[in-house]
Amino acid sequence: MKTDPLEHDGSPVFEGGAEVQPAASARERRWPAVLWPSFLMAGVVEMLVFSMVDPADLRWMGGPVAEADATTIYSVAFLLFWVLIALASAMTQLVMGEDSPTSGRPPAP
Repeated sequence: MKTDPLEHDGSPVFEGGAEVQPAASARERRWPAVLWPSFLMAGVVEMLVFSMVDPADLRWMGGPVAEADATTIYSVAFLLFWVLIALASAMTQLVMGEDSPTSGRPPAP
């Protein structure tokens, strides 16, 4: 029995003894496309920022940022960078809109 995974009604489809999963929707493919590059760029930004700034020297209104060790500051900064870059990437995806069947293809002659 062969069924097109794109036209799937939710019931399991078996082909050659193995279950065939339906193809991911555009929305499901969008999250990894946002999170993975933003994770990599957060790592790059983290390296750039903390190659020039020592966490022990950080001050907020004259006092220390927090009574935390350097590893905690690195971790919190990485997560903040990741969230900010992911938000920027997600907003770009929203502006681009849904995938159309002809996106990225030249017009037919």
